[in-house]
Amino acid sequence: MAKTNKEQTITTFKGFHQDLTCRRFQYEIGKTYEAEGKIEACGNGFHACEYPLDVFGYYAPGASRFAVVEQSGDLSRETGGDTKVASRKIKIKAEIGLAGLIKAAVEYTFSRAKPVDPNSPASATGVRGAASATGYQGAASATGDQGAASATGDQGAASATGVRGAASATGRYSAASATGVRGKAQGIEGSALFLVYRDESGEWGEGYGRIIHAKAVIVGQDGIKPDTWYSLDADGNVVEVSE
Repeated sequence: MAKTNKEQTITTFKGFHQDLTCRRFQYEIGKTYEAEGKIEACGNGFHACEYPLDVFGYYAPGASRFAVVEQSGDLSRETGGDTKVASRKIKIKAEIGLAGLIKAAVEYTFSRAKPVDPNSPASATGVRGAASATGYQGAASATGDQGAASATGDQGAASATGVRGAASATGRYSAASATGVRGKAQGIEGSALFLVYRDESGEWGEGYGRIIHAKAVIVGQDGIKPDTWYSLDADGNVVEVSE
């Protein structure tokens, strides 16, 4: 059943075929479009998703294009489904790649996470700290050196930013982000991994830690195996690493 709300403006994410079409409608970056008739989710109107990774349910990561969009006018959400929204108006603001989509998913999850005590399991800031998020769209963050973050709930996000941090995504449609020096990430089939390689020359000197390479991958595609730790090497290649 769809629920319709009037005159709102929201930022969402939309997938397209390679020719920038969706449901046989041709779009262009920067253009605004308006639909006629009654707006209803899964029926009439322009569709996009509030949670970035929900777009993978409609457009496969490796064969599609993605954009951040602005929906306005009448909005209709399908209750009990994913975060898909139908709108009367839509503006295709900017195209974003897979890495941008994953980054937006992590930001989405963290922005909706309830504030927690620094000593709670969902937030670990000390050396070798461990953070775990088990609920739906949960967020786990490990910022200390050799920290470990794990997201086991559906659409969860695990982020490890410290040196040699490890991020694990084991829930459906979850994402793991390892952005620290020598960070690593792993996930189950269908989860997304975001990996960064940082400069380690001139130990703690100027330029140390600057980002040299960044890459996003989907577990189960292009040779990326489930339950396997991955990092980026100095050439920007995704490589398996030991536990």
